[in-house]
Amino acid sequence: MNTRIFLVVMLAVMLGACSSTGGSKKTTAAVSEGSGSGGNSEVSTYGAGEGAGSGMSELDDPNSPLSTRIVYFEYDSSEIQERYREVVAAHADYLVKNPNVVVSLEGHADERGSREYNLALGERRALAVKRQMTLLGAQASQIRTVSYGEERPIESGHDDNSWSQNRRVELVY
Repeated sequence: MNTRIFLVVMLAVMLGACSSTGGSKKTTAAVSEGSGSGGNSEVSTYGAGEGAGSGMSELDDPNSPLSTRIVYFEYDSSEIQERYREVVAAHADYLVKNPNVVVSLEGHADERGSREYNLALGERRALAVKRQMTLLGAQASQIRTVSYGEERPIESGHDDNSWSQNRRVELVY
């Protein structure tokens, strides 16, 4: 455990030292795995809205669990909540049926905790979703993981609602 945290810290330091940004741009560190929560009652979806054409893919069908591309987590937790297990299962099934498709799992954390801790927490969250998907039949080679920690918040507020929106894993196809 200590070795893993040390490696995450060292990677974050190296990424920060190697970055070159112009002006006052904020750098974003990420921890990624090689190839290979919140009181939030909302489920965020991406995809086609009403009136979309008949050529709509499974991923864009708003009535499909595949249109849900964010899994939210409780505070300081990487355990997938029961209400998101169906979503993770649907994405795993999609990968099983489409062996050439690759998904990126982007782990995030809220701003509380150190930068290094949040990078590690985001990684644990992404790996938890990956582990569940592989248990359901998806190939590990179809799933990439990356952690952005607290660096890419959806909500910039400093309250429970904002923090719950930022504790997430995004599934990006």
